[in-house]
Amino acid sequence: MAQHAPPARGARLGRAAGANGSGSTVNGVVLLLPGASRLFPGPLRPLARALARGGGTQGLVTHTVQHGADGRREAARWAVEEALRRYGDVPVCLVGYDAGGRAALAAAGHEAVNCVVALAPCLPEAGADPEPVKQLSGRQVLIVHGTDDARSDPESSFRLAARAKKTNRATCRFEVHSDGHGLREHQAEVVALTVDFVLGTVCSGRYSRPVTDALAAPPPLGLRMPLGSGFGRSLRG
Repeated sequence: MAQHAPPARGARLGRAAGANGSGSTVNGVVLLLPGASRLFPGPLRPLARALARGGGTQGLVTHTVQHGADGRREAARWAVEEALRRYGDVPVCLVGYDAGGRAALAAAGHEAVNCVVALAPCLPEAGADPEPVKQLSGRQVLIVHGTDDARSDPESSFRLAARAKKTNRATCRFEVHSDGHGLREHQAEVVALTVDFVLGTVCSGRYSRPVTDALAAPPPLGLRMPLGSGFGRSLRG
């Protein structure tokens, strides 16, 4: 029995991109959770376009979630229920950036969620109460963080990933060396990595070699995987 989240005040799903726009059968839904600032959306806009291109023919549909007065976590939980209401019993992937990354991780406990991606998530600093991780069990989890992030300490996401990995082997984390919070310097690689992970989880069941290696590697290796320059180009080649 699916969990039923109460309506989140002011939350809504943005326009669908991908399979729904072409009238195709929807086989999976990606919900994009933006960060704290609309002026600095990080990689979510190009990611939405890339997911529509790469996943549309495989039945993937993507929505950006606008949160309301109840906050991002509540909006994420509501959005999962709304996706199921619209499209039926399909797998759901939560992808969040900044504060949206934290919300994606927190809302992963819904039984329809099978994939979570957190890009530069804003998490508690060392010494604060840690975020829970038991809701990540049974999900495919990808965390991506720039090593020069001055807004959100990359070690905070490493600590969360390390705790999650103890009970969920399907957890990996990539480090984007020399990149900051916006992940601008290697945006194309971050987008390509996320698309590979999402399509591999929701659609094909196959990942690129770097993702496969990261998921299989014991900690800390699989949680400090470097995101290589030209990642997307190497896949096309």
